[in-house]
Amino acid sequence: MSADNNRLEELAKHKYINLETYRKNGQPVSTPVWFMIDNGLVYVVTSADTGKAKRLRNNPAVRIMPSGFRGEPKGEWIEGKARFAEGAEAERAIQLRKKKYGLQARLAGMIRGASTVIAIELV
Repeated sequence: MSADNNRLEELAKHKYINLETYRKNGQPVSTPVWFMIDNGLVYVVTSADTGKAKRLRNNPAVRIMPSGFRGEPKGEWIEGKARFAEGAEAERAIQLRKKKYGLQARLAGMIRGASTVIAIELV
């Protein structure tokens, strides 16, 4: 089994990850988020107008770490490269979120409006 598969298996045991994105000046910003894993990628669904989505448009480099609800660390940082998923890939990630997080995900989807899906490849 590859190192990436081991890291993904470890992540899968958690409900939240810290997603670290970077401002234009290079300063890191860490946000605890829900996530799903599918086909070797980590997916995060968020509103299109969030800071993390804006930061990713400028810099696809990210780091992720298993965390608690408030972002408390529960593992080691993992380097990644993010992109925005579209079409069937994005729809699948949204369905996986509903399956993993249930009613909470459905409510979040109704409240937040237009969603964007971030796909993260471990590097």
